[in-house]
Amino acid sequence: MKRGTLIILSGPSGVGKGTVREQLFKMNDLNLAYSISMTTRKPRPGEVNGVDYYFVDQATFNQKIQEDGFLEYAQFVSNSYGTPKDKVEEMLEEGKNVVLEIEVQGALQVMEKVPEALTIFLVPPSMEELERRIRGRKTEAESVMQERLAKAEREIKTKDSYKHVVVNNTVEQAANEIADIIRHNIN
Repeated sequence: MKRGTLIILSGPSGVGKGTVREQLFKMNDLNLAYSISMTTRKPRPGEVNGVDYYFVDQATFNQKIQEDGFLEYAQFVSNSYGTPKDKVEEMLEEGKNVVLEIEVQGALQVMEKVPEALTIFLVPPSMEELERRIRGRKTEAESVMQERLAKAEREIKTKDSYKHVVVNNTVEQAANEIADIIRHNIN
């Protein structure tokens, strides 16, 4: 069986990575598998442990770091996030194309370890639109929103580190563009 391809879908918080990913997973010809991240943040309404994230406490997360159990991990807005290495490797060996939907800091770590990964950076049409999307969530305090926006501006400057950059004007357009990129790059 042919080994799968590691696909990194990254971009600033609020750009729509999750929504675009959901559209991609409706395209069966892409043979995608989702890498579920581990986090210390509390679940948002509707999120399910083991589906959206593995929700753990900081001690459990730190233990996984000590065991070298992450492909990448990062601290973001006072919470830790990481990609469990064993789960990704298992899916790649099964021939699945594994999607890591991760923040920029983690994506850059994975690019160093797995330079052959297919890397896609999702950008908003404008910073104003990104701010509208983040505020529309109504899940964070104003100070956290400001921190997310400042971080987004810094992260967008890293887009040239990725093999592909896609503007998320609409979910359908972005998903179709990314699907074309995947189809042209999977082994």
